[in-house]
This record gives sequence, C-alpha cells and structure tokens, in this order.
Amino acid sequence: MTQLQREDLWSLEEYAVRRSEYRAEVMAHKKTRQLALGRHARLYFEDATTIRYQIQEMLRIEKTFEAAGIEEELNAYNPLIPDGHNWKATFMIEFGDPVERAQRLREMKGVEDAVWLQINELERISPICDEDLERENEEKTSSVHFLRFELTTEQISALKAGGELYAGIDHPAYTIEKFAVEAVIKNSLSNDLTQTTH
Repeated sequence: MTQLQREDLWSLEEYAVRRSEYRAEVMAHKKTRQLALGRHARLYFEDATTIRYQIQEMLRIEKTFEAAGIEEELNAYNPLIPDGHNWKATFMIEFGDPVERAQRLREMKGVEDAVWLQINELERISPICDEDLERENEEKTSSVHFLRFELTTEQISALKAGGELYAGIDHPAYTIEKFAVEAVIKNSLSNDLTQTTH
C-alpha cells in the first residue's frame, strides 16, 4: 500500500467544500473496518482512506497549510497505513463507567497481547503491540493500543482464495471465543493485502 504524499491531499479551501460528502464516504468505509471483540473491545483497522481522512481533519483543525506542517502530519500518520503484508489497527477497550473502566483495565493487563486473528486453520496471527510507545504500566493496561498483524505469504494466499478469517482473545479477564469475522469486514481487510510479501 502506497504512502500518502502532499499531492494526495486537498487544500484547506477545497477540503472545506468537500468535507461533508467526503466524511460520509469515510464513515461508511470505516464501518467495514471495525471488528467488535465482545461488548467492550474493538479493533479499528486503518488504511490509506482512514489515514487520509485523519490527516485532512488534523490540517483543518490546526489550520495547517505550509509545506513543512503538512509533511510533519504525513510523517506522523503514514506509518499507520498497512504495507500489503500486514494489518494495522487501533485496539480500544470501551467501558462507559470510569470506575468500572479503571478496575477492568487493572484486571485486563496484557490483553492487547492476547488478541489474535486466524485464517482457516493456519497458525494464529498474534499482534506486535505499541511499537510507538509503551501504553501499559505495572498496574494496568491502557484503553488504547496500536497493533500490527504480520501475515505470511501462505496466510495472504489463503484469505485471497476466499478463506475464513477468525478472531478471538485469550485472556483470563476477557476471553472471546474463536468466531468467524463477517464477510464485509473480511473482504475489506483482504483488500489491504498483496500476494507478495517483503
């Protein structure tokens, strides 16, 4: 998947004109890239579309139009776009009540490492977590993590050939039994992958 360049972005003026229509498109696209893991956890898979929207919004909020500022945003966000042999996702732990959330984040320490994906009956794909910064401390995990799932050529080929995609979490405080990912999400994620790996 190619990295975004300055020429892929609209100017602030053009974005202002296009924003509401573009936002509706991106929100519809994002729905095909959210995977609920039980009631209180979710994976939000990033791609060039979601990241481009994120950058446009940041430039709009910060009123950035100078080349250096735009390059800074591109450098910050481009690493979140998958490379054709992986998936990159934000893992969110979602408890509405702050007291319950604090308690559950203590119990769920290490849960980000226990998330897994699987194609057919091939080896499970465990994530590489929080490469940008440490989000867990001695006491608790964070409610937000960044995960990278690296796939083998065999796994990519199997999914491209119509294989099943499964997900689950193996953590004593938050166990999600293996389940099949619905087709619309599976197909969207399959589009991130290219047959050749690095």
